[in-house]
Amino acid sequence: MREEIIEKLNEVKAHITKIEELNKLSALAYWDMKISMPKKALEQRSNTLGYLAGEIFKLSTGKEVKGFLDYFMPKLDQLSQTNRAMIKKLKKEYDETKKIPEKTYKEYTIAKSLSEAAWEEAKEKNDFKIFEPHLEKMINFNVEFAKYYGYEENVYDALLNRYEEGMTVKKLDEIFGELKEGILDLLKYIEASNKNINRDFLHDKFKIKKQKKLSKYLLELIKFDGEAGILGETTHPFTLDLGNKDVRITTHYHEDDLLSNIFSIIHEGGHGLYEQHISDELIGTGLEHGASMGIHESQSRFYENIIGRSEEFLKIILPYIKKEFSGFKKVKLKEFYEAVNYVKPSLIRTEADELTYSLHIIIRYEIEKKLINKEIEVKDLPRIWNEKYMEYLGVKAKSDSEGILQDMHWSAGDFGYFPSYALGNIYAGQFLNQILKDNELAITELENGDLSYIDNWLKDKIHKYGARYTPEELIKNVTGEDISTKYFLRYLDDKYKKIYTPL
Repeated sequence: MREEIIEKLNEVKAHITKIEELNKLSALAYWDMKISMPKKALEQRSNTLGYLAGEIFKLSTGKEVKGFLDYFMPKLDQLSQTNRAMIKKLKKEYDETKKIPEKTYKEYTIAKSLSEAAWEEAKEKNDFKIFEPHLEKMINFNVEFAKYYGYEENVYDALLNRYEEGMTVKKLDEIFGELKEGILDLLKYIEASNKNINRDFLHDKFKIKKQKKLSKYLLELIKFDGEAGILGETTHPFTLDLGNKDVRITTHYHEDDLLSNIFSIIHEGGHGLYEQHISDELIGTGLEHGASMGIHESQSRFYENIIGRSEEFLKIILPYIKKEFSGFKKVKLKEFYEAVNYVKPSLIRTEADELTYSLHIIIRYEIEKKLINKEIEVKDLPRIWNEKYMEYLGVKAKSDSEGILQDMHWSAGDFGYFPSYALGNIYAGQFLNQILKDNELAITELENGDLSYIDNWLKDKIHKYGARYTPEELIKNVTGEDISTKYFLRYLDDKYKKIYTPL
């Protein structure tokens, strides 16, 4: 490679590093806002985040970036795979961000902070009306942004592409149609079963202090590096990365629900492991993050469900739980496994069983697709939400808080994000199929208490590459196939038909 190109690449990396450092400061301010900021500081913090967003905008869309792109785009074939991916990502972000007026971008960042705060208040007071005008703003901003980003067939495609590059409504309607049909068929099978599952031992009081100890134990078990990450507590669990040496995850604790924290920890821990495993070589390239939200969710859902809800993993953690919580002392492994994998259509996405979870996502996808296309009005959302839940899951929310207000995503303007969760389930099923091809004992060996094989497999095949590959490229590299629902549906079918064998 010519010396001139190497020099120019170093300039690009130095510039990207400036952007990344500002992103980290913004993330730190956001973390503090969610974890420990005084309530009265909201407006000031919103302005701080708005200022940082403006500075990031300038660095991401300035003449310097245009110069880099003009220089490198004709020379892509002369670059290594990593450097080529770096330039392509820089161009994608430049093209998307440059089209948005700086003033609009700053206004959006401020409005987003106020929207999230309004959602929290609305949820606490069980009053959608408090949040309604803020949601209108978030939708309008996103519709405006989608027009700036550009799309061919559906305005929602522009937003999908931000979270899952290359995904469109046309593709997703087909994928989710197959997924919905398979899940509903299996749900009918389960509902026709006479199987009774005992869950009495889950209805108890579980001291928060002991749950916090359990959280630490679970993170150590899945090999989350406590020296490169921390655990916080918040209303809605999330993961925040400030680099592979500073990954922050959160959970919530309910004294009457032990499983909620267990699977929140394993889920966010899966996100955290992905970030911690990203190669140091990608620092300063803009690729030191996950390949997409769908791929990211595949890792959290893989750990939470395929690992965390497996009989082998539960065999590891049951003795610890018995030691800490007296109500579990007489619980047998089979009882615990069946109780954890109990299927019952419910209202709350984050507490949904593994089988029906994707239906919660499909409902949100169908609603937000119509919101962005202006086919439905915000004021009608509580009614539309309840109609969808009755149609797919046979349940109805008794309040706004357990219905339309249960998720924070729309308050943050994250339209196009929700499909990532169900895509993550599908990817996770494909990854499981490939892991078992490579080592048929990979899951059964978990009962020995060692997650090293799976940890290393995921790191070597997926994590270390960060965003070097698009989701389509990554799934093809790892499994040799394009995205397919068949492996996840087969996994569900095998698992739940064994649990719910008719008596």
